[in-house]
Amino acid sequence: MFRSVLRTPIVRKSLTSTIRSSSPMVSSVKFQSIRKFSDHHEETFEEFTARFKKEFDQAYDLFEVQRILNNAFSYDLVPSPEVIGAALKASRRVNDFATAVRVFEGLKYKVENVEQYKAYLEELKDVREELGITLKEELFPELANETHHN
Repeated sequence: MFRSVLRTPIVRKSLTSTIRSSSPMVSSVKFQSIRKFSDHHEETFEEFTARFKKEFDQAYDLFEVQRILNNAFSYDLVPSPEVIGAALKASRRVNDFATAVRVFEGLKYKVENVEQYKAYLEELKDVREELGITLKEELFPELANETHHN
C-alpha cells in the first residue's frame, strides 16, 4: 500500500520536497525493498515430515490448515503419506470437506506419475474411509479421465 501511495504524483512530490527541505544533503528519495532470507539448515525428509505433521496437529482453524498445506506443497518434494494423513485429519477437525478433497487434487499435481498417485491413494485408503473423504474423480466421474501427467 505504501508504494502505491508514493506512486501518486502529488504525494511523491510533497514527500520529496519535505525531505529535501529538511535535509540539504538529500538530493532525491530512493526507496528499495530489501529481502532477507533466514539462515536455516537443510532438513532431512524425516525432519520435514515430523515438522509438518506437528504443524497440522496444532492447526486451530481453516486458514491455518490451508496455510500449512500451501507451505508443505511448495517444496520440491511430495509430502509423505503421514503428512497427507495429518492434513486430512486437520481438515476434518476444522470441519472443511472441500480442503480435504483439494489435498488429493494437490497431491495429483505433485506426484510424478499416475502410479505414484495410486500408491498414495492405497496408502491413505483407511484414513479416507475413516474421515469419509471422497475424491474429486468420485464426485465428478465425467472428469475422471482428466490427467495432470504426460
